[in-house]
Amino acid sequence: MTETRAAYHCQRTVVLAVVVLLVTGHGLLAQATQPVQTPPPIEEKDTPPKKPGHYKSKAWGVRLESEPPGYVKTLNQFGITALEDMGWLEFGLEQRTRFEYRSDYRRPNLADDEQFLLRTRVYVGIRDILDPLRFGIELQDSRQFHSNFPDRTRDVNEAEFIQAFAELHFKDALGEGYPVQFRAGRMSLEYLDRRLVARNRWRNTTNAFDGFRLRLGQPVADWQVDVFAVQPVERRMTARDHPDEERWLYGLVGAWRRWSGFITLEPYYFILDEDRKDRKQPDREIHTLGLHAFGPIGVTGLDYDFDTAFQFGSDGDRRHRAFAFRGGMGYTFQHAWKPRLSVSAMYASGDRNPDDGLSERYDRLFQATHSPSTSDLFGWQNIISPKLRLTFRPVSKLRIDMSYGTYWLASDSDAWVIPGRRDPRGDSGDFVGQELELRVRYRVNPRMELEMGYSHFFPGAFFENTGPADDADLFYVQTTLRF
Repeated sequence: MTETRAAYHCQRTVVLAVVVLLVTGHGLLAQATQPVQTPPPIEEKDTPPKKPGHYKSKAWGVRLESEPPGYVKTLNQFGITALEDMGWLEFGLEQRTRFEYRSDYRRPNLADDEQFLLRTRVYVGIRDILDPLRFGIELQDSRQFHSNFPDRTRDVNEAEFIQAFAELHFKDALGEGYPVQFRAGRMSLEYLDRRLVARNRWRNTTNAFDGFRLRLGQPVADWQVDVFAVQPVERRMTARDHPDEERWLYGLVGAWRRWSGFITLEPYYFILDEDRKDRKQPDREIHTLGLHAFGPIGVTGLDYDFDTAFQFGSDGDRRHRAFAFRGGMGYTFQHAWKPRLSVSAMYASGDRNPDDGLSERYDRLFQATHSPSTSDLFGWQNIISPKLRLTFRPVSKLRIDMSYGTYWLASDSDAWVIPGRRDPRGDSGDFVGQELELRVRYRVNPRMELEMGYSHFFPGAFFENTGPADDADLFYVQTTLRF
């Protein structure tokens, strides 16, 4: 990229960033700054307030979304006298606008793009008043503008239900604080550390599933067991979404929170069953057996979080065998800025030989890819990645996150999956590159948050040996409003 071209994009990026802030915030700021009942921070709502003695992981990107989602409240929480008796009706409205400038490899070669992404969510739920029968619906409208490329389902999904379910809720059925819940219909799912099944926070569209879920216990109980059988929903940009009848995802997830004050155990077992009608597509049956665990390390101030999983099954005519691990350790300093320094490492196996009858590339199922990499260039597949991260809060409303990560291929003969680059002979090396990440979040008031981020990727030997190579960038600015 020439200096003139770089300067042009820099100027254009700054102008568009300012436009986002002005267009989205102007006219709403005055209303939003009025005193209101303060809800929990965006993406950090407990679900519900945790029981004393239950440790919550401090690792990056593992915080689960609440049920209902964090932007939802019962009407009696709105601070309006006329609604004080309507604690049985849940309602929430969230609007997010983001501008992105990308110069990266998610498109062919190194492609520049500038786009506006708009996502609006509305939730309505009924609880308590008709117990044991409860309902919930969540409508999402996802659109994009100004892109240099055609629309994609990761960005566009107009006016679609991502949740529409009925639930039988038997409070205290297994003892005080241990309900039994059976849910049927369309739902979003999020489990463990969000590395295999996640409700998308960053992406403009959201994973949804049609099927059934049985839950014993709840997130604040000493133990919990979830069993589900669902079909992934195929997103369509303008037509109605529908379940993929050729795929089923089965899951069994447990949580043991009171065995020790120093460890929480979450064993899990997933089965992805794909029975394709098109004979050109292979049938697959991928079993994933794993354990997620986290907790404090004594009274040292250190904490840990790790997840390890083994996969087996079949991928067409090949046997499937794969392994993955993610682990991290952090320390939060006793300082007014609450600085936290953490180190983490991620590994997922890759396929060493496509002709040996054995599939070894780890399947990341329905992971949220933004957690491994701000630029979305990496997922939990054929990867080795250590990372160093620093977070701190100079003031209570401002949070700053910085990280440095490096990336290698677990198998130099397998692909760097998201961009699709591969050297089957393994002669191009295995070092993919390095990435610097920065994110700044500022809570203007309880209803409005501003966020800005930047990521810069430095290509490594593998990248340079398999095609055009240049540094890649992502800059974004976004506003999130909750009403």
